[in-house]
Amino acid sequence: MTSQLTSRERFVRTLTGQDVDRVPFMRIFGSDNYALSSWLKYRPNLSLYMDKLIGFEGTYRGWATIPVNYGLCGLPPDICLDDNGPIHIYKNGIGEIRTWSKDRDYHSGVLEYALKDANDWDRIRPYVVCDIKKRIPSDIDELSEFYRHRDYPLQLTCGGVYGFIRKLAGDENLGYLFFDDPDLVKEIITEYIDMLLNLWERLCDKIEFDLIESWEDMAYKCGSIISPEHFNMFLAPHYKKIREFADAHNIPILLVDSDGNTDSLAEWMYEAGVNAMYPFESLAGCNPKNLRAKLPNMGGIGGLNKDSMAHGKKEMDEELEKAIELIKLKRFIPGPDHMVLSNVSFENYRYFMTRLKDIVMNTKP
Repeated sequence: MTSQLTSRERFVRTLTGQDVDRVPFMRIFGSDNYALSSWLKYRPNLSLYMDKLIGFEGTYRGWATIPVNYGLCGLPPDICLDDNGPIHIYKNGIGEIRTWSKDRDYHSGVLEYALKDANDWDRIRPYVVCDIKKRIPSDIDELSEFYRHRDYPLQLTCGGVYGFIRKLAGDENLGYLFFDDPDLVKEIITEYIDMLLNLWERLCDKIEFDLIESWEDMAYKCGSIISPEHFNMFLAPHYKKIREFADAHNIPILLVDSDGNTDSLAEWMYEAGVNAMYPFESLAGCNPKNLRAKLPNMGGIGGLNKDSMAHGKKEMDEELEKAIELIKLKRFIPGPDHMVLSNVSFENYRYFMTRLKDIVMNTKP
């Protein structure tokens, strides 16, 4: 019976610990047919056929999103401050000043964050608590029909319990706000999560979802950016609300995306209702084996060092041996632990992914 599973079924069953014939083979990072610009130089149409060429299952990352606005809604247009030279500088509708470069791997950076105090929140708040109907596309009924018979997983999106306010304030200023104005932090997170719960409720009336994904990026190589005390005070209550929503709507997976070393963070997340995380960055020291032993009901995605693709076949083959170990842990879908950079050739990426596909297709959890 399991040999006839869809990618959607394999994804859900793998991460929730049910029996599967194999794990799904998914892109994990990048969108449909995503290709680096350097790859397109010699294969100008790669972005039309890359997914089929490599054989990725599912769509988008392997699991898909729907075209709904989960963030700031109704912002005025950006204002260009400097368009001379390779670096572009612009100011967005809430006052954030950002740089943009088209010729670098890390092409974007913030010069000034929009949220510094309660006055800034008063200015930003209307873009969060706007009319919920403005966030939902007018053809939601047609979208509902489109998704009804899909064979891939579909997510509801959270811009982050921590991640949302972090994008407004930046990590440093947010760190001060935890101490200087904790009520403001609580208000902002609550307003955002309550808006999402309202929005999700309307979407769940139309569409069946497989997971809720929350973008956080709240760790670095030495661990979580915030303390367990602050996690429990500011974040955990909202993860528990999201978990309650998921359970009430038969959504089996609450997935958190956070870079950095998430070994300790995952334990806090687990206690708050999260049951899957990714991408388990190798160079940050993540240890999926230890984590699976500590948290037997926590699923995982990723775990393979993307930088191995910048080297030769020997290094890639050594890294790919880990894929077998990760699959054997159960509840784990192996793949690159982040997007590859411009030091990776398409030939190497294709070799790595083709070998990974062979391992996935021939390894039973």
